[in-house]
Amino acid sequence: MQGKLIIFSAPSGAGKTTIVQHLLKKVPLLEFSVSACSRPMRKDETQGVDYYFISVDEFKIKITNNDFVEWEEVYKDNFYGTLKSEIERIWKKGHHIIFDMDVVGGLNLKKQFDKNALAIFVMPPSIQHLENRLKMRETETSESIARRLGKAEVELQTAEQFDKIILNDTLEHAFIEAEKVVNEFLL
Repeated sequence: MQGKLIIFSAPSGAGKTTIVQHLLKKVPLLEFSVSACSRPMRKDETQGVDYYFISVDEFKIKITNNDFVEWEEVYKDNFYGTLKSEIERIWKKGHHIIFDMDVVGGLNLKKQFDKNALAIFVMPPSIQHLENRLKMRETETSESIARRLGKAEVELQTAEQFDKIILNDTLEHAFIEAEKVVNEFLL
């Protein structure tokens, strides 16, 4: 069975992960697609739950073997991608897939799955808001925050290419809007 895909994209710090986690608790037939990445695991992450952490060399082999639905090199030697096997695993259960991914990956998935996919952009209230959230995480260096904010400026310009835009001015508002949009799409 082929289910539907719900794609959440946003700049780092916009709240997409928090919204996706909320939806996973509220919408029973949604299952999270675990992406593969070549970056190091953070202290609060778990292999196979947050990501499939693989080496740069392994990632390149999987690219060559056409194992990904989509992939990209987000930063130098920092690859992210969606494994075909992950989508098949979830659809075999009769579930719909929810993604938490960067803007380029989200738009690539939307192009591939067209009407079977809903692409949602989570809009932060401001760049300053993103910077504050990234600093509060305490997982980023000042250099990585500057790099992410530079990327965010570009990503914000892609918002209109998405099916829906949800302004995350408050989490409560974003949760309500996300539930409404997702439930309408799944009907």
